[in-house]
Amino acid sequence: MKNLFFLIAFLLAIESQSQTQPFPAGKVYGNGLMAVPRNSQDAQINYDTWKNNFVEACSNGRYRVKFDNSAETVSEGIAYGMLLSAYKADKTLFDGLWLYYKDNVNSNKVMNWKISGCSGTIGYNGATDAELDAAFALIVADFQWASTGAINYKSDATALITAIKNYEVEANTYVLKPGDQFGGSQITNISYFSPAYYRAFGDFTNDSAFWNQVAARAYTVINNNLTQNNAVGGLVSDWCEASGAYSSQAGNYANAGKLYTYDAARTPWRIAVDYLWYGSPDAKTYSKKASDFVRINLGGTANIKDGYNQNGTLSGQWHNATFVGAFACAAMAGENQTHLDASYTDLKNLNEPNSYFNHTLKTLYSFLLTGNFYLPPTAVLSNENFDIEKSTVTLFPNPSTDRITISAPWQSTISIISPSGSIIHQQKTISESTEINLTNQASGVYFVKISNDDFKSVTKKVILK
Repeated sequence: MKNLFFLIAFLLAIESQSQTQPFPAGKVYGNGLMAVPRNSQDAQINYDTWKNNFVEACSNGRYRVKFDNSAETVSEGIAYGMLLSAYKADKTLFDGLWLYYKDNVNSNKVMNWKISGCSGTIGYNGATDAELDAAFALIVADFQWASTGAINYKSDATALITAIKNYEVEANTYVLKPGDQFGGSQITNISYFSPAYYRAFGDFTNDSAFWNQVAARAYTVINNNLTQNNAVGGLVSDWCEASGAYSSQAGNYANAGKLYTYDAARTPWRIAVDYLWYGSPDAKTYSKKASDFVRINLGGTANIKDGYNQNGTLSGQWHNATFVGAFACAAMAGENQTHLDASYTDLKNLNEPNSYFNHTLKTLYSFLLTGNFYLPPTAVLSNENFDIEKSTVTLFPNPSTDRITISAPWQSTISIISPSGSIIHQQKTISESTEINLTNQASGVYFVKISNDDFKSVTKKVILK
């Protein structure tokens, strides 16, 4: 009996660590170009270096990410680490980072932005980019490991998305605030704008009307900033008003927030994601501007430096991953394969292993460039927990080699979603039992969404062997 107990415990432990999408995913996005020399091993090497140099264990299973001052941790770094570890399927690290985040929240349940070591707040209240990255990382975690273990990633994601909506989006204007305690129309940070996440948040929480407005306003602010300041390419300023003008409240930031430097530099990466995942025309337009600035105005990726005035004149001096990698991501929408390939190689060859910001962003960029920063199929489905018309939905066998039988209410709509997020089959039920043939589909994890005419739905996972 004792041996049986230990066997069951062992099997449960294995199950708790299993993941839906092992690394590397190596996906090809539905939009844009992929670099010919891309190799997930590059992302693997970057991740290993990042983890070795910047991750530190605390007590009780918590982990932190070391900042420029290695005795400090910032919420941005925790959220970057959550994204990386979720996509890397590194559950132990992901859970430890998320527990650290939750240990250090303020009254609005967003993380205080700077912590001394493993505990002790030294920078109070939230920084919105951290919340956005952490919330999306929780969606990836729900896809990777489901939400039946010690941490309910789904409910935590929903709670954090709600906190962002309530405290970090300006009421009535849909302008993203840079923190839960300040900002909005009078001062915002374009490099925090993450329209691809917003679309996923809307689907995940059945609140698309709100989040689509936040996405639309993001592009309005970007275009205002470029137009207002006669910017070249996609050179947005670090800080601005929603009108696009420079903010009088940015006086304490470097260059009063008027240049394209270490804040704004992340913008091409965040906007490129919206094109690669969703095919957003606004994202395409911005990304091509950013890519063409490097390819045409600068004469290629090798000439990138770490700072520009919005008119395109140089203000920086260093060639580093923060700037090179973001522009490389933009090149995925830039329609020039040669330039993208050169940009990928340039980023790969940069070696800044001890620079927290440069190497962390290099790792995130490399995940996107190699197809390992993807939109989880579950992020495009309703995840509301309920039974359709109070009926039970089941499917069997699971796993299956070819056919599945779905028990669902009459006149439901069944949608089969592939591992890449595409709907490969859709039909109305004509009885409470429906058989679907998946013989010609590749092995992998598929999702079955059953919805009714009231737009309520339930989603099941099925494994095709």
